Amino acid sequence: MQNELLFEIGTEEIPAGFIGPALENMQKTMAEKLAEQELSYDSIQTAATPRRLAICVNGLVSQQPDRKEEFLGPSRKAAFDADNNPTKAAVGFARAKGADVKDLKVTDTAKGEYVVIVRESVGEKTENLLPHILQELVEKLPFPKSMRWGEGHISFARPIHWILALYEGRKIDLQVGDIVSGTTTRGHRFMSPPDAVEVKDFTHYVETLRQNHVLVDMKERRHGVINEIKRAAAEKSGVAGARILEDEELIDTVTNLVEYPHGVCGTFEDRFLELPDGVLITAMREHQKYFCVTDNKGNLLANFVAVNNTRVHDETLAAVGHQRVLRARLEDAFFFFKEDRNRKLAERVNDLAGIIFQAKLGSMLEKTERVARLAGILAQKLAPEYEDKAVRAATLAKADLLTAMVNEFPSLQGVMGRDYALLDNEPPEVATAVLEHYLPVRAGGILPRQKPGALVGMADRLDTITGCFGIGQVPTGTTDPFGLRRLALGFLHIIEAYGFTLSLAAAVDKAFDLYGEKLTRDKADAIKMIIEFIKGRFVNDLIGQEVSGSAVEAVTSVSFDDVVDCRAKIDALAAIRDQPAFTVLAAAFKRVMNIIKDNDGTEVNVELLQHGAERNLYDVFVRVQKETKPFLQEKEYHKTLEIILQMKEPVDAFFDEVMVMTEDAVLKKGV
Repeated sequence: MQNELLFEIGTEEIPAGFIGPALENMQKTMAEKLAEQELSYDSIQTAATPRRLAICVNGLVSQQPDRKEEFLGPSRKAAFDADNNPTKAAVGFARAKGADVKDLKVTDTAKGEYVVIVRESVGEKTENLLPHILQELVEKLPFPKSMRWGEGHISFARPIHWILALYEGRKIDLQVGDIVSGTTTRGHRFMSPPDAVEVKDFTHYVETLRQNHVLVDMKERRHGVINEIKRAAAEKSGVAGARILEDEELIDTVTNLVEYPHGVCGTFEDRFLELPDGVLITAMREHQKYFCVTDNKGNLLANFVAVNNTRVHDETLAAVGHQRVLRARLEDAFFFFKEDRNRKLAERVNDLAGIIFQAKLGSMLEKTERVARLAGILAQKLAPEYEDKAVRAATLAKADLLTAMVNEFPSLQGVMGRDYALLDNEPPEVATAVLEHYLPVRAGGILPRQKPGALVGMADRLDTITGCFGIGQVPTGTTDPFGLRRLALGFLHIIEAYGFTLSLAAAVDKAFDLYGEKLTRDKADAIKMIIEFIKGRFVNDLIGQEVSGSAVEAVTSVSFDDVVDCRAKIDALAAIRDQPAFTVLAAAFKRVMNIIKDNDGTEVNVELLQHGAERNLYDVFVRVQKETKPFLQEKEYHKTLEIILQMKEPVDAFFDEVMVMTEDAVLKKGV
């Protein structure tokens, strides 16, 4: 294709989690490097499989624009003497710019006459610039882990085997390590001939690879994975209405594990269905990358679907191989589950004394005791009917850390706590809270659906944040080992989701006291820092949601203690700030505040009001104050602001008709 750049890096199998970030970085870096060289283009698209990373730049201009650069030097007086001979300043300037003194020209500027050097250059051809751009793209592509191979000094996610580089259908010559660029790519490792295949352009590249059993378009391959797992589940499970358990993240992972997907459905023994669903799902998903199969009611079946990277001629034989691997994993899980059931969850709590939460903050048992007390305090304030359940859930929340199942499958922390609590006949709300107190796991994640879990989650996060700040373990720009930013954001999201009316200062004060003598920072200073830290997360989160930055700043700069109340004020202010009357009134109020900033009086002497505009403003003020009071009490801030807008005209009239800066001190003060 005309004006098209196609670049492919062929490698050994790259880890699935590396591919997405690598493509994003390639696209971003390519855009930056083209912009640096003033090379315009229409669009950039990417493609990838485990064995290749590719990028295509469409509509890439064939040459840089011609350039005309002017370099301003010393003033004319400094550059030339009385006889118009160049001075040392002129000679030095010309030498620094690689020019001759005779190339100096004089130009008029706002500051007077100055010497300049005008340099005109013809734009370089794109094909001459691309080798350096592409070589840097490869050598500076970051990965979570890179490796070196052979005798070369290049590092990459996996060893590079070939490079395809085409611009306008012609090869771009470059070398990375000992790999020289070419015009060919390679098909599937097992399902296509081993010979390299010629490529003409991106369209031909995609089609050629498709014919050689490689779906390089990630959307196409992802769609192929979905079709294959659905087909295998429906055809081979032997159960009418069988379907794949939804798992978008696993689909994305598997998409980056294969070049040509083929689904195989296997089975396992029914006795393993006695395991909690979370165990079965985790054993299949995390360790084997298998998809779970359910009936039409969502119940797990004794089936799974694996996605192979090759077409399988004997699916039964392939399934047997997968079943053998999975059976060993499920046998381990079954053993751990039976062992864990020998002790109740509550019986493990005291053993948390053997796990360190933080060296200066004590053990997990001490943390558990603090969180339980803090959860009770929060419940008394926010949801008294759930106090007992919140305290019980907080007591059990970390006990599953001591189970064999969580030791084997760390991601089941909380999940096993819930399941074991239910098997121990704990109240359902308590068991659910043991799981939900970890939610949200990440920004924008699922929040606790029940109040006990929300209360325990708040207490747990507040305890950690307070403890870390209390010993000076404060996040910096580059380090946040306890993930305090994430914890603070989750804490805020729970409060907002449930509309909890809570004084942050009071809650942090309670959390601080529960640590006893463990915290070393001054209490008042620590609390102030914690509130400012949480406020910072609150502000950044709202601005990230495109809430008016000026409204957020206006409200939070006055006070930040009750998160829900603060958000209500921000929403009301953001909703009304675009009204013309509001803008004018805000400016007038600012003027009012500047006038009365040194006046401590709080009452108005009505008898001193002389002008009609004064009396009218005061009458309107009294009426507005009366009308807004019930709305303020009910925290209906939008209606409050609408009523306040009625003061615009009286305020305007006051400033137009009344001499504010009168010489009469008593009249000026007005009280």
